Amino acid sequence: MMSDTSCNLASLAEYVPSPGNPWNVSKINHLYRRIAFGASKAEVLAALTQNNPSALVDQLIDNAIALNTTPPPAWGLWNRDQFEAAEAANENNDIGFYRTQGKNQMINDLIQNKVRDRLTLFWSNHFVTEDDTYRSPAYQSQYYNLLQMHALGNFRDFVYDIGISNAMLVYLNGDENIRDRPNENYARELYELFTLGVDNGYTEDDIQETAKALTGYVNTNDIPWGDVLFDPAQFSNDSKTIFGQTGNWTYDDVVNILFQQRGNQVATFICAKLYTYFVSPTCNDAIVAQMVQTFITSGYQIAAVLRQLFKSEHFFNIEAIGAIIKSPCDIMISFHNELGFSLNIMDINDSLRGAVRMLGQDVLNPIDVEGWQGDEDWISPDFLIGRWGSIEFNIRAAWAQNKQQFRDFVVGLPIGTLADANLATSLSGSEVEIVVRALVNYFFPRGISDPVIFNEILGVFKDIPAFPPSYYDPGATDPAIWRLDRPEVADQFYAFLLHIILIPEFQLK
Repeated sequence: MMSDTSCNLASLAEYVPSPGNPWNVSKINHLYRRIAFGASKAEVLAALTQNNPSALVDQLIDNAIALNTTPPPAWGLWNRDQFEAAEAANENNDIGFYRTQGKNQMINDLIQNKVRDRLTLFWSNHFVTEDDTYRSPAYQSQYYNLLQMHALGNFRDFVYDIGISNAMLVYLNGDENIRDRPNENYARELYELFTLGVDNGYTEDDIQETAKALTGYVNTNDIPWGDVLFDPAQFSNDSKTIFGQTGNWTYDDVVNILFQQRGNQVATFICAKLYTYFVSPTCNDAIVAQMVQTFITSGYQIAAVLRQLFKSEHFFNIEAIGAIIKSPCDIMISFHNELGFSLNIMDINDSLRGAVRMLGQDVLNPIDVEGWQGDEDWISPDFLIGRWGSIEFNIRAAWAQNKQQFRDFVVGLPIGTLADANLATSLSGSEVEIVVRALVNYFFPRGISDPVIFNEILGVFKDIPAFPPSYYDPGATDPAIWRLDRPEVADQFYAFLLHIILIPEFQLK
């Protein structure tokens, strides 16, 4: 994961806008596409007016910390008998029905909750469970609640709570880990995937000894799909040696020893993972090392590292912008949020969930314990065609619902920086390029510098039957005949959107 080949040489010093490095639409959308799932046009305009990126980052993170977890559904504490009774009363209400409800709720939260649920999605791909393996929809709900609760909190507490959650105990066989037959699955993944990284600071003996210390969480009081509780009779009271320390260690001791003896390795592994997810797949060792110090000094507070990272010159450097391939959630949910269109779809959460699942990201059900690897793995010929088709479907659904919203989006669109005027209705036909350039800069992370590609986009925007070519000719008798208050602007933006989704750079964020 670690590399010194990053071209981004900017520091973690706070980014302060200047005439040479202005706060603009590109940077605002970059922030929202990474820290959340896109910004509405109103949020972009508000951020331009505020002209204070550090204050915006604090506001977004503070709001995320203050946000309550999503209230659990009525079935969030049910056992198997209760699920079976519900299915007996209505055959459509099988366990798949409830799991789908949970996934739809997560999609709704990703749309609504910005930073908190961007981190919830991130941690669901770190502390991985696959909800179709442990069957109980209640476990899925409880696991999701735990991810939300700890998303920006204390990582040490997160590690502790996730390890004895019902979903994780069942998924990694902790509920089978007894004194006479220790099961090493969770102990291995605790170090390899969750805290230290592969072959980093632990031995096979450490795994075996840790497994003994984790025994005993096996008792459901004979309630199928009930809470998995600690049974002292199934705990190994043998002496264990973990990271060179010997004693009759328990689960609490494992977490204490891990952070005492391997705290720097834990911090490095987690900060590198945050970096490659939020900044660039090419990791920068020097930047990660500074993040590690912040993480450790703060007592492993996730929010402290995120504030430092998202406020930095490094994060807003051009080398970080457009450096990551959009995930299915990115390409569907962020585009939905940025346009803010109403769609002619009965259940948008179910529709978006179905789309991201088809594109390879079934929320709460990653492909395996190592999770989705992301970036280039999201792109294949089949997935690419699916990405185009899924976005096109939503654009056409919005068009069928309300054509006026397409023109409304273009009017008042921010051109670039605070010093620029917004696009009003008074632009003449000769200024159509200004409109298209503003739209291109809005939807592409780095805009489009290739004049051939830009002119193709411009041609698509201009080429609708309502306007003959002379409408865009500066030498025409009435060059002001094309105006943004014309209803045909909706057709132009509609054609523009259907075209840009096919351009490779649109797959980047």
